Amino acid sequence: MKIVVAEDEFLIADLLVVSLEEAGHEVHDAGHGAAALKLVRNFVPDLVITDFMMPLMTGLELAEAMKADSALQRIPIILVTGAQGSIARSRNDLFDRVFDKPYKMDQLLLAVAELGGSGNRS
Repeated sequence: MKIVVAEDEFLIADLLVVSLEEAGHEVHDAGHGAAALKLVRNFVPDLVITDFMMPLMTGLELAEAMKADSALQRIPIILVTGAQGSIARSRNDLFDRVFDKPYKMDQLLLAVAELGGSGNRS
């Protein structure tokens, strides 16, 4: 599966990328939402995993931009967040899953497999 990871904390991004690649996924990462949106538009992944608080464009703004674009609106989005989980959970139109940091990697990988296996949300 092709995945874009948007995370501004280098160590968390590195852990995500390594874990996803070890699980057999092709991963591209970006340090903020604006770079992630550019990657998503060029790469058209099967899934996006994004942090909430990032410079230049938040995960919420990234999800809104993707859902507003007919070519990207069906791509599932997983949000991983430190403190904004309640905001994200109130926007189930944007996020397919929400994980609060610290999350268990095996649970995140299970969600990735579930969302990838179903293709896109209807």
